[in-house]
Amino acid sequence: MSADKAQDERFMAAALAFGRRNLGVCAPSPSVGALIVRDGALVGRGVTSTGGRPHAEANALDQAGSSALGATLYVTLEPCFHQGRAAPCAPAIVAAGIARVVSAIEDPDARVAGRGHALLREAGVEVVVGIGEREARRDHRGHILRVTRGRPMTTLKLARTADGFAAGEEHDPRLAITGEAANLRVQILRSMQDAIMIGAGTALADDPLLTVRLAGAPAFKPLRIVLDARLRLSPRSRLAATARDFPTLAIATEAAPGERAEALEALGVGVERVAGDGQGRIDMASALAALGRRGVTRVFSEGGPSIGSALIARGLADEVILFTAQKPLGRPGLPALDAAALGALEDGARYGEAEISRFGSDEMRRFERLD
Repeated sequence: MSADKAQDERFMAAALAFGRRNLGVCAPSPSVGALIVRDGALVGRGVTSTGGRPHAEANALDQAGSSALGATLYVTLEPCFHQGRAAPCAPAIVAAGIARVVSAIEDPDARVAGRGHALLREAGVEVVVGIGEREARRDHRGHILRVTRGRPMTTLKLARTADGFAAGEEHDPRLAITGEAANLRVQILRSMQDAIMIGAGTALADDPLLTVRLAGAPAFKPLRIVLDARLRLSPRSRLAATARDFPTLAIATEAAPGERAEALEALGVGVERVAGDGQGRIDMASALAALGRRGVTRVFSEGGPSIGSALIARGLADEVILFTAQKPLGRPGLPALDAAALGALEDGARYGEAEISRFGSDEMRRFERLD
């Protein structure tokens, strides 16, 4: 490997790491990382700002100032070409005198789709595309799916006992499956999402709060979503009671009673109606499409076995994170995933295992859906 390519890869890895810091707070914009390097020294860096504007490139250019002249820009996604809420980045890069742009991937958004790179080349800027491509596609998968398929990236998280159960039998008390280290990891994962999603059954049984419980992280307020076909969520639930402080959305079918919608909306809960699946449940593809229209790019599903199995069956679980405890339940219970979903995870044509880690005594396996 040449020294120049090694340097490009090193700075792009740094840009990707920097870009991840605003995952979950800048939708519908992607969390892009940008570094400006001159004579081997970092002179400016930027990440997409909270709320999506300014973009990473604009922030990096502002920091670099006149030092951007003749420098190299490392950016994790093609600079934008179109006029949106802010001026496009590609012309600003040219105006700043950047000599070279190393871009991880082309932006599939039809408003960009190679035109940002083309404008740079026409202006005499050297453009290199593809350094860090694999990681960039993973980091920007939510954006890519929203602009190409109209839905957010969905990460399914499940915890199971050593013998494969997510819960005991129907009237058993709630299981505390994973330990403190794994639970902290889940909070970090929550902080990187635009939305956290559960089903009505989980909402009724556990009365969760679904907030990010990390010290010093008050800015992380992902949208809390309940898939609730008939709007059974109680106005006295913690989700409804805190809806004015933490954004909350109930997704229902047209069959849900209007008075229940009005009671929840009076407390600040948003209500979205989507198609049913013909069996009285939410159609998962319709629910995710509705979230895509709202600008959501990353959804973290903690909805339990039924929702998890349905997402995998429909090809809608883009990432599956499975925590397994050392201790078995040792008696009949509710399986974390049905046999078909487990089979899909082990099917090398559908999913690839991307990571195996340990958090305390718990094992975490992360699977990625193969396109």
